[in-house]
Amino acid sequence: MVYFRRSDLELAGRQRTASLGYANARDALNTRTASVFPGERFDVFLSHSFKDAPLILGIANHFEKQGLSVYIDWIVDRQLNRSEVSLETASLLRERMGQCTSLIYANSTSSPMSKWMPWELGYFDGSKGGPIAIMPIDDDVPGQQGQEYLGLYPAIERVPVGSGFITAAVEPGGLHRMPVAEFGRGLGQLYGF
Repeated sequence: MVYFRRSDLELAGRQRTASLGYANARDALNTRTASVFPGERFDVFLSHSFKDAPLILGIANHFEKQGLSVYIDWIVDRQLNRSEVSLETASLLRERMGQCTSLIYANSTSSPMSKWMPWELGYFDGSKGGPIAIMPIDDDVPGQQGQEYLGLYPAIERVPVGSGFITAAVEPGGLHRMPVAEFGRGLGQLYGF
């Protein structure tokens, strides 16, 4: 199992920020809202802890390189206040999850403190049944103490293929997998390769 390391994602975010000519990741992320319109469909709902904001540009950039469109709540819907739980926020997140094909749960050391991540995962699973995957960061492993339920879902991993790697959703047990570009669009089932 090869997971994504925080340092790699932060580096990707910094490189992307510099290539776009921005001073910091937050400025680069904020400009992404200009191309979003109401009712837009997204491939991936990226469930994450707001405390991991510096990583988000690297994660989004990685998935966009795979051809996926990514919904990030505080970028698309800047008016959201993730620090408090409200009916308005829950209603908008339900609507946005309905506009997304898949959910990827960015599991980091900050995730267990998130007020929204477990709710997002449960709502998406209950309303759509998938596709859902856990993206371990910092060498976190799905199913840590108190979060064993995360081990029920495929994990997003860097899978060795030939002399390189591909990003894939890998089922628990590792027998079946699917390239993340197919998984994020909800195409087919996990398979062996």
